[in-house]
Amino acid sequence: MLAAAVALSLSTFMVQAQGLKTPAPSSAQTIKQAFALGELTVDYSRPSVKGRTVFGDLVPFGKVWRTGANGTTKLTFAEDVKIEGKDLKAGTYGLYTIPNKDSWEVLLYSDLTLNGNVGSYKTENEVLRVVVKPTVLTSKVETFTINLADVTSNSLVLEILWDKTRVPVKITADIDAKIMKNIESTMAADARPYFQAANYYYENDKDLNQALIWVNKAVEQNPKAFWVLMLKSRIEFKLKDNTAATATAEKVVAAAKEANNEDYVKMGEKMIADAKAKK
Repeated sequence: MLAAAVALSLSTFMVQAQGLKTPAPSSAQTIKQAFALGELTVDYSRPSVKGRTVFGDLVPFGKVWRTGANGTTKLTFAEDVKIEGKDLKAGTYGLYTIPNKDSWEVLLYSDLTLNGNVGSYKTENEVLRVVVKPTVLTSKVETFTINLADVTSNSLVLEILWDKTRVPVKITADIDAKIMKNIESTMAADARPYFQAANYYYENDKDLNQALIWVNKAVEQNPKAFWVLMLKSRIEFKLKDNTAATATAEKVVAAAKEANNEDYVKMGEKMIADAKAKK
């Protein structure tokens, strides 16, 4: 009976131990960033310095590094991009690096199961390799961080940050051709997105006369839409038609006041002042 009781106690302890949940030594993080016409996702784990010498010791120079901790650090691109000018197809890739004192090699890898077994790294599974220049930070980053900075509609910088090192990787997407083709096809349909098309032309320095035609159509569809009128005034101002820009901005102010939108009242008043100053 004593033996049975001991066995039962051990069994209970083992079940409880198996159900024990503790924090991982290097916590996991997922970043999702809307980018170009899709999304960029980063999945990685974050080790900390903990008083150690990182690069050149904990992370040796000249050797492949898992670039994080635990499982493979993964980058997922919803569409084709360029990494430092090199083409990369949409998909999910493992991120590895080779740190050096004055340069880093950034590697994208097709095998997502390699994890930290960098001794088994095979160049035939390497999809892309670029060389970038690290910079020295003035303050220490205790916990390994991957950051997405300087985000625009078609570019961003992926930053690898740890200890006092920052490694920037430029990522770009060629979306202009896709958008222009989409504008051509959608503008041929019955429900035409005049405002969106005019705004894209304005923001990207396309044919402003065509943008003005489209924004006028958008105003016809919704004469009290102060945001549409604001775009029209900006296009007119960019075309150096300051008299028209002033008149349209006055309509912006009136429509925005009616809608109790102070932000557009201020924008309209500023446009009036800017346009009058150019007359």
